[in-house]
Amino acid sequence: MNRVDKKFRDLKNKKKPAFIPFITAGDPDLQTTKALILEFEKKGADIIELGIPFSDPIADGPIIQASYYRSLVRGIKVSHTLDMVSDLRKKSEIPIVSMVSYSTVYKRGCQAFIENAVKAGLDGLTIPDLPVEENNEVFETARKNDFKIVCFVAPTTTEQRMALITQKSQGFLYYISVVGITGVRDKLPEDIVPNINKLKQITNTPIAVGFGVSTPEQAKMIGKVADGVIVGSAIIREIEKYSNEPYEKLVKYVGEFLGQLVVGAKG
Repeated sequence: MNRVDKKFRDLKNKKKPAFIPFITAGDPDLQTTKALILEFEKKGADIIELGIPFSDPIADGPIIQASYYRSLVRGIKVSHTLDMVSDLRKKSEIPIVSMVSYSTVYKRGCQAFIENAVKAGLDGLTIPDLPVEENNEVFETARKNDFKIVCFVAPTTTEQRMALITQKSQGFLYYISVVGITGVRDKLPEDIVPNINKLKQITNTPIAVGFGVSTPEQAKMIGKVADGVIVGSAIIREIEKYSNEPYEKLVKYVGEFLGQLVVGAKG
């Protein structure tokens, strides 16, 4: 069984939501990325969303864009990220879903990319610039390899398209809480709860909510209605804040911040 499926099954039995932090591979360096993932697991993270940096993100706000830039400037490549994940697997079985541009997958070939990702120890992908109507090869190759392609649903998604997305998404559904890009927000939209309840009426696939979730209070609100809580920009901002500290201190401080979010999400 894929690690993502197993994690959501176990959490459902415990009646707890998954906490899913997002971090960028190689920001500030891969040694720190690996240490952060291990620390996040100790602090209660359930699944890691690992960003593979690319130059033209379409959904990410300035905080995550800046982290991609820092990583790319240091020369971090897909192969380096996969090597880091492979090394991490010697110490951890935490589920890892990587966010990647479809251009990165296409350039290497769908089958080759997914097979290399599985070999390294990744459990799935989120591909924000791949419409579900296109390239069934990605979904079929993933299915054959017990690898998950997580799809996005937005507040503006039509009912017809929502039905298609819920049918094709694997592992979990990524519900985008706001109309816009990622980023830290003081307040989340009031339609999150009814929209998630609407989704639950048409699918049994776990639903995780991201984009804008930034505080323990917001994580708690999401955790009461969704199957997963995703936090990215707020964590990346903490990493940037301590980027000039020795990596042990950075890992400690960011881990403490994440621990507060976990407590909020788990109620």
